[in-house]
Amino acid sequence: MGQAELTIDLATSPGYLLKVAATALRSAMEDVLRPLGMTVTHYSCLEVLAQRPGSSNSDLARATFVTRQSMNVLLQTLERDGLVTRAEQPEAGRVLPTQLTDAGRAQLALASAAVKQVENRMVGGLPVADRAALTRLLQHCITSLS
Repeated sequence: MGQAELTIDLATSPGYLLKVAATALRSAMEDVLRPLGMTVTHYSCLEVLAQRPGSSNSDLARATFVTRQSMNVLLQTLERDGLVTRAEQPEAGRVLPTQLTDAGRAQLALASAAVKQVENRMVGGLPVADRAALTRLLQHCITSLS
């Protein structure tokens, strides 16, 4: 097998194109979240808490792709800013469930609207059927690699 057969064509490589798309998405999200005083991880944490109230530090770290230590620092900041509350004492073991406050929900509403605009821009030129197919295909890729 020659070198040419082993080379990946970046223009048609699904993995490379997915990474380029993810990077472009993150950059666009950062651009709309920055004026709101948020990072992508900050937004993601609030979004996960809205959908999974009571999540632990470890759950949130996994869901937002950061370390537990980084999530703990973020949660301390969010708690200080009045956006989340954490139990004083663990309900079981060492887990301190986290909840959004009204202020956290208000900030999340602004951020979700901004992020939704970015997502709409990303897929805006695609017919509805292609949007659904894209979602299905990405879910398939995730399942195949899990």
